[in-house]
Amino acid sequence: MSQAIVDQPAVEFGHVTHVTVHFDDLDAFGLLHNSRYAVLLERALTGYWADHGVSYQAGQRSAPDVFHAVREFTIAYQAPVTGTGPVAVHFWLDYFNNSSARYSYRFQSTDGRTVHAEGQRSIVRIDPATMRPAPWTDAARAIASALLRPAPADA
Repeated sequence: MSQAIVDQPAVEFGHVTHVTVHFDDLDAFGLLHNSRYAVLLERALTGYWADHGVSYQAGQRSAPDVFHAVREFTIAYQAPVTGTGPVAVHFWLDYFNNSSARYSYRFQSTDGRTVHAEGQRSIVRIDPATMRPAPWTDAARAIASALLRPAPADA
């Protein structure tokens, strides 16, 4: 087994998961294409929520909280991901309000030593009947609580 798969960066908050960079994720220079970061982040988040029973499979939502839209996505690139293989995605919630949430995230090497990119992703839970913001369920709030970054001690 590859050592990169075994290593897991230690984090004080949030969650770290590995996603795989495939050959077709690379640009002509052998670097992870800038557009693929959003896809890989989506896969990391989707996997986390699916592991907690919130998923979309076979055309069906397991919970109303699956129906949400991305409001904003930002990213700053630090060091390129070169080649295929696993990359670690550390993500956490900065807030989880009535109908919106904001993730912060960091793409890093599997040993945690190199930060490749970091940014934020804001989402809004949507009522599918009205297409208007809707409150998160208590179940989603319970799952999200494990991802919330603690407030600084001096705040």
